Amino acid sequence: MEAELRPGAPMRFTFPEEAVVDGSWDGEVLEVDPPKVYMFRWNLDVLRIELMPDGDGCRLVFTQTIGGGRVGRLGAGRTAAGWDQCLDMLLAQLDGESVPTREDWLPPMEGYIEEFGLGAGSVRTTDDGFELHFARDLGWKPPADVWALIVADGAPAIGGEPPLRATNAYVPPGRLTTVDKPRELAYEWLHDGAPAGTVRWTVESDERLGVRVELTQTVPSHLAEVRATALAAWHVRMELFFAAIHGEIRCPWPKDRTEELAKHYAAELDRLTG
Repeated sequence: MEAELRPGAPMRFTFPEEAVVDGSWDGEVLEVDPPKVYMFRWNLDVLRIELMPDGDGCRLVFTQTIGGGRVGRLGAGRTAAGWDQCLDMLLAQLDGESVPTREDWLPPMEGYIEEFGLGAGSVRTTDDGFELHFARDLGWKPPADVWALIVADGAPAIGGEPPLRATNAYVPPGRLTTVDKPRELAYEWLHDGAPAGTVRWTVESDERLGVRVELTQTVPSHLAEVRATALAAWHVRMELFFAAIHGEIRCPWPKDRTEELAKHYAAELDRLTG
């Protein structure tokens, strides 16, 4: 960090080992009240560190207010996991100890994603039915790597079959309709053997917020009853995909998890329409 400790001072954050953000994230000092408060803007977020007396020592209260709207919020899982590690390291240093560098970030990120509800799907009503939607923050994974995982290093083509990792057994896949490497992959999904709607994967990249994968499925009005099962299946598929992008391939498909989520989504849909 490069900054003067005065309100209004510009800040620059440099991470030599993360060239993707080096020089592109700026900030501003917002409040300095030694030795109590330090608050600043970092990229689109606001961070506040406050120290207050507590017995013979003190208590540190750390707050991060996340900017960037819906997309910014998607990164809260990795952000919270990162601050856990940083605060553990701070406490250890104050005690003259050291904390091993975390190698496996998947469990804490998954825990926060579940706690914050960041893995949940949503349903939007359209003119002719519904659109199911999921999104997952992938940090700074290169879009080409994300695409390679979706297609399993294959070469999908319009009119052909969609890659296995872009499908699930609960939403019968049809033929590919869009292949735009490394950004978009879409195909028809089938009901009773006939095209019923579209499943679309997109890989989105934002220089300030990172890379994310988004998935949508269109469902016609007369097939509203399939929504809960489809939401549950895509929820699980996104969980498996998130684990895979972090190096953990999980097999077989977790049927119990899918059934549990199907009941959850059915109850949510009943609540929204009741």
